Order: sequence, then structure tokens, then C-alpha cells
Amino acid sequence: MAKVTGIGGFFFRADDPDALNRWYAEHFGVIMLESQGYDDPGWFQDRGETVFFAFSPDSTEFGSPDKSWKINFRVSDLDATVTELRAAGVTVEPHADEYPNGRFAELEDPEGNRIQLWEPNAASIARDPGSSP
Repeated sequence: MAKVTGIGGFFFRADDPDALNRWYAEHFGVIMLESQGYDDPGWFQDRGETVFFAFSPDSTEFGSPDKSWKINFRVSDLDATVTELRAAGVTVEPHADEYPNGRFAELEDPEGNRIQLWEPNAASIARDPGSSP
């Protein structure tokens, strides 16, 4: 079976694409292609686990019923990321508990799309088949 090697892009509609692209660049360092040309560099990610999973149509994971996606960003320091976002006026809510794979926080972008932040723990990172012992 042929298989993919990673996610090459995440594309979605926005009411104000320019403003939303700037928001993601400012708060997360996710650089969107300015000209949408092939010569512009994209955003290069660190190696790490990616979960690809479908939810039921009545799931509350996405906020309002008209939203159909949520993105999860891996972060190296959840506390620092939450502090920076709050200082910039962004509402972000860390989960009260730590999970077997790390710590999480939830927020929304200016258009109401859900974002989850994830700080993987050592056990989660150790599962990476490409990591060295």
C-alpha cells in the first residue's frame, strides 16, 4: 500500500484571509504564502507526531455546529505559549489535567476556529520511531 509521508498543507476558507493569515503568523509563527506562488517558502515544521482523526457529526470538539475543523499545534513550552497569547489579548484555556501524552490548552482564532495547543511529554516523544535512544 502506498502511504503519505506527512501533511503538505492545510487549506481553509476565511471571511478575511489576509487578517487571519497575519494573526497565525503573529501568534504562532505559521508563515502563510504571501503571493501563493511556488517560489515562496512555506512553513517548515519540527519532526513530531501528527494525529489524523475524524469525529462524529455531533461532536462538540469544534465549537459551534457550523465549524468542521480544529487544528492542533505542538508547542515546546505550553506555559510560555499561554502567557504570550494572554499578554497579546488572546483568550486561552489550559486543560486542568495532564494526559498520558502531555498537556493541552484550547483557544479560538479571530474567526472562531478551534485551536488546540499540545506540549508532548517525554513518553510521547519517545514513541517517535525516528528518535534516537
